[in-house]
Amino acid sequence: MDFNSMNSKFKKFAGEASTVFNRAVQFTEEKLGTAEKTELDAHFENLLQRADKTKLWTENIKRATEALIQPNPNQRMEDMLYEKLEKRKKDRMTYYETLGNCMVDAGHDFGPGTSYGNALVKCGQAQIQIGNAEREFVSTTINNFLTPLYNFLEGDMKTILKEKKLLEVKRLDLDAAKSRLRKAKSTTTTQQAEADLRTAQSEFDRQSEITKILLEGINSTHAHHLRCLNDFIEAQTKFYAQCQQYMTDLQKQLGSSLSTSE
Repeated sequence: MDFNSMNSKFKKFAGEASTVFNRAVQFTEEKLGTAEKTELDAHFENLLQRADKTKLWTENIKRATEALIQPNPNQRMEDMLYEKLEKRKKDRMTYYETLGNCMVDAGHDFGPGTSYGNALVKCGQAQIQIGNAEREFVSTTINNFLTPLYNFLEGDMKTILKEKKLLEVKRLDLDAAKSRLRKAKSTTTTQQAEADLRTAQSEFDRQSEITKILLEGINSTHAHHLRCLNDFIEAQTKFYAQCQQYMTDLQKQLGSSLSTSE
């Protein structure tokens, strides 16, 4: 490696180190109340707050919905592990199916020709039907509700957080440049400080616009999540309607069986 190349790399490293140092000084002085801080306008602050709320409540709703469709925390952790490893989750029976199979087996053991055995078989079959309906409800909820929430948190929200962090860095650079200009004594240092300030202001304005565009995209996110919420309620309504129908049919069958046995 020639001397000029080494010298160029050293200057680049020194410049980057100086920038990081200036940010740290600016950050510290702001915390101590001895430095001025560029404030974002009220509209921008509202956009930031709305994004924070969207992230918080999307995470909470996602977590609560996962608990609804899989109440067992150990199985939820197991499913999450399979997702992280990008492996197919284990197929497991629902609690309704487990109960249904148990009732059917008991009914056959007692004898489907007996009143009690026959009733157990019919009850078990109804429970299995509910279990199948629940499986469909869970699958629909995952695909149409949970997955979009997850994709938002892992995609758009992470991009927003990244750009928001970069905006704070550019803001520190801008305020550090303003501070250096105020402290400049000679004509040379003043001119250099003014040039640095123009560059910092341009980079801050550009990053502000990028971040603002992403934050305004939360409007579309809310509209999309609203459609997903409607899909979830539709799936839930269908599931409960199926359960009611299965139970109504079962009651009629049991009532008929009781009348026959009498």
